[in-house]
Amino acid sequence: QVQLVESGGGLVQAGGSLRLSCAASGRTLSSYDMGWFRRAPGKEREFVAAITWTGAVTYYPDSVKGRFTISRDNAKNTLYLEMNSLKPEDTAVYYCAAKTRWGTGLIRTMQSEYDYWGRGTQVTVSS
Repeated sequence: QVQLVESGGGLVQAGGSLRLSCAASGRTLSSYDMGWFRRAPGKEREFVAAITWTGAVTYYPDSVKGRFTISRDNAKNTLYLEMNSLKPEDTAVYYCAAKTRWGTGLIRTMQSEYDYWGRGTQVTVSS
């Protein structure tokens, strides 16, 4: 099975940018469709972005579309989330998640679809 470790979180002012990374070990990242989720204080964990194992297809909810970009480097076993124009409401713990690939890959937006999770990295956006 794969182990996932997020990094890159921190404190940033509104309008700023951060790039999160998710390093995979144990198995190659190319074996998995991947996603990012976040949990804000007092709220349920929510979907942020997804990418197929080939990297060919990505998907975002309206709340982050145009501001966040998910990408992956399978050779480096690393998933990324580039976050721009950050808002205070983006403050949350961000998690990466993996689902064993099937065919050419699927976009997965539900938490229950993912098999493996990292422990999260805190992102705090100040106003």
